[in-house]
Amino acid sequence: MAAPASSPSFLGLSPGARDPAALRRRSRGPRNRKKGWKRWAGPEARLGREIGDFLEDVTLQQRATGGLIAEQPDEGLFFLDTGNAEKDRRLNKGKEKPLHVDLVLQPDSKVPAPKNILAHQVPNGRKEKRRREFWAKRAAVGVFPRGERRLRARLQRGGGSTPKKTLEKGRSDPQRGFYDIWGSDNPLDQALVGQDSWFLQQTKKLRVKRPARLQTKPSQVPAVEVIAAGGSYNPTFEDHQALLLRAHEVEVRKKREEDRVERQLQIPAGTELPTAETVFQEQCEGLLEESEQEEEEEEEEAAARPQDAPKAAPRREKKTEQQRRREKEAREAAARQRREKEAREAAARQRREKAARCRRQQLFRLRWLRRQLRRWEAEARRRREEREAKRRAKDALPRRLGRLKYEDPSMEVQLSEELAESLRTLKPEGSVLRDRFKSFQRRSLIEPRERARFKRRYRVKYVEKRSFREVTLDPRTPPSAAPQ
Repeated sequence: MAAPASSPSFLGLSPGARDPAALRRRSRGPRNRKKGWKRWAGPEARLGREIGDFLEDVTLQQRATGGLIAEQPDEGLFFLDTGNAEKDRRLNKGKEKPLHVDLVLQPDSKVPAPKNILAHQVPNGRKEKRRREFWAKRAAVGVFPRGERRLRARLQRGGGSTPKKTLEKGRSDPQRGFYDIWGSDNPLDQALVGQDSWFLQQTKKLRVKRPARLQTKPSQVPAVEVIAAGGSYNPTFEDHQALLLRAHEVEVRKKREEDRVERQLQIPAGTELPTAETVFQEQCEGLLEESEQEEEEEEEEAAARPQDAPKAAPRREKKTEQQRRREKEAREAAARQRREKEAREAAARQRREKAARCRRQQLFRLRWLRRQLRRWEAEARRRREEREAKRRAKDALPRRLGRLKYEDPSMEVQLSEELAESLRTLKPEGSVLRDRFKSFQRRSLIEPRERARFKRRYRVKYVEKRSFREVTLDPRTPPSAAPQ
């Protein structure tokens, strides 16, 4: 017996028939949320979307204009602008057109902020209320809190007429006085006046004397140096060419230094290059021959050395004519030296007398001596200024603080074809962090450094896994001998 067409399990064969199981699946899902509206069929989904759009539009109008736009009058929405201020004020009933800056500063939302209930609450309000009621009942019978009892007792003793102590002005008071903490009139040191210096030093109350070297900077180079005018994003032709010339000079100096090192390291022309045989021959040169020659020399010295013989005692003999002649010549030389010494002393005495006469004569040469002194002082001043200039130039250079030497960073320069037409198309060049790091090094605040290189502390060990070794085939093994 066939199932009737009205049965829910009956599968319709008409073109507009639907699957009952599909209808049951579509009906699942919550319909009270917007997320479930998409699963509704037919006009229900369209109605849900229209309701959502309407509610969003109403919320937007309330937030932007304080209510529905359709309910507001035309005067609150539009302003007549005819170009004439008087006519616009008359047509707009005295209301002026607000400026754009005023509109921007106004709050976007017209919905008032919710009331903050917590702002009107007092912490422990009920507890404080009960406490006030308790002490009000006790005060009616003459019992007061401890603080109030002490205040009443001090007033009875006459403490109310005691002059109040002048409070010291705080740090944030603009009316307070200023003083130098390193000066002699520092009020912080007034309590230490008159006390023993040894006691103050041992109790750590005596301020350490600030060294004078801490007042001077390690370098007179400014912290932030202004770049050349040619480094601007829109420089003039002359300034840019001057910057290019400086960059060219730097590159030429680097190229000359590299060429000088290459010339010192290159082998002179016409020199034969050493080979392994010539190097080994030079290392062995003269080793065997020198040993044989030394042995022959030792044998010859031993043969020529006479045997030890007893020395005869010296005999006293008469002086010969030669000895007498030499003694006579020695006596004559001593007499000649004595005469020469006397002549030198006489010449020195004459020179001293002449120098004394010259000094007496110099009294009449005061003008010449004054001019000579002025020339000496000018020369000494010039040398002193030259030394001072050299010292200032040396102080401007970075000091040698570590094993590395300071190197100037490369110049940031753009070629003529690389210049940007506007600031928007300008490409950033250089790094602010690297510029500050190099500035610290140039001002001798930190030592020149280099990036640490990674160095492996252990030797890498390669191990072939057993599973890989079992499946690896020897290229010489035929395919028939491969393991199955």
